Amino acid sequence: MARLAQVKAKKGSQKWIQKLVNDYPGVLNARVWGALNLPSEENIEWLSPLKNDSYAEYRDEAFLDRLGIERGRVDLKQFWPRGGPQWDALGRSSSGKLLLVEAKSHISELISNLRAESTASARKIRESLDETKRHLGSKTDFDWTTIFYQYANRLAYLYFLRKNGVDAYLVFVYFVGDYEMESPATASEWRGAIKLVHACLGIGRHPLKKHVLDVIIRTDQIK
Repeated sequence: MARLAQVKAKKGSQKWIQKLVNDYPGVLNARVWGALNLPSEENIEWLSPLKNDSYAEYRDEAFLDRLGIERGRVDLKQFWPRGGPQWDALGRSSSGKLLLVEAKSHISELISNLRAESTASARKIRESLDETKRHLGSKTDFDWTTIFYQYANRLAYLYFLRKNGVDAYLVFVYFVGDYEMESPATASEWRGAIKLVHACLGIGRHPLKKHVLDVIIRTDQIK
């Protein structure tokens, strides 16, 4: 279990995703509806980070519970060691689509490397990333545990959930105009960075592409 209470953030992507979910959910909902071609009457319930839940973020088995995924349906421990992705936001549509959100306000947030606590954990992570890589048809020699590791492990979780019959979607939310954090000033800057990530990971039109949403939001829409 891992429920991690947070404070009300004062800057960066954490600040903006908290504001989106709690104060401007309609802005985020509209982008998700459009990306998935959902009817506007389909409701989206945001389950985190909620003000009345201490802006908590969830990881490991706790995020499964938060989304209402039965433990008997998936065996996360066989796929990933404890200390897995901590989701910036979690949501569920009225038709049962589950939304896993990763938010970014500046391009350097895309960069991360694997820092496993043990050799056994690192081995399990590499095995699961390799399995995901094969499923997506990536032929690159690029090491998924370096530079864009966080993006890769989010894809791995999406693969794992969908492999187990969970109607999950990975939503990357990119903020434009967060000048305090030297955010991109235009959507095209984010699109260029995203293309670079995809090229390095060797993923183009992969089998999970329609389940990965890129949502770009201007911060002046949610001030």
